[in-house]
Amino acid sequence: MDTTNKIKKTRVGIVISDKMTNSIVVNTVRRVRHKMYGKMISLDKKYMADDPQNECNIGDKVLIEECRPMSKNKRWRLRQVIEKTA
Repeated sequence: MDTTNKIKKTRVGIVISDKMTNSIVVNTVRRVRHKMYGKMISLDKKYMADDPQNECNIGDKVLIEECRPMSKNKRWRLRQVIEKTA
C-alpha cells in the first residue's frame, strides 16, 4: 500500500494565541444545521499548531494542515498566512 500520496486535512482559522515559542492556537468555526430543528449553529474548535518561524500574530487568518504528533497537543502545522492583521 502506497501512503506517500496521502491528502492531509486542512483548516482555516484565526490565531487566538501566540504566547508560546514555535506554537500558535487557531480557532476554527464551522456552520452546521441542527438535526432536529434545522437551525444553523456555529461550532468552533481550537487547534494547537506548529509555527517554526514565529511569523503569526493574534488575529491573523491562517491555513493549517495535519501532521505527525509533535507534542502532547500539537498535531497541526502552519501551511500559510492568508491574511495579516494591521
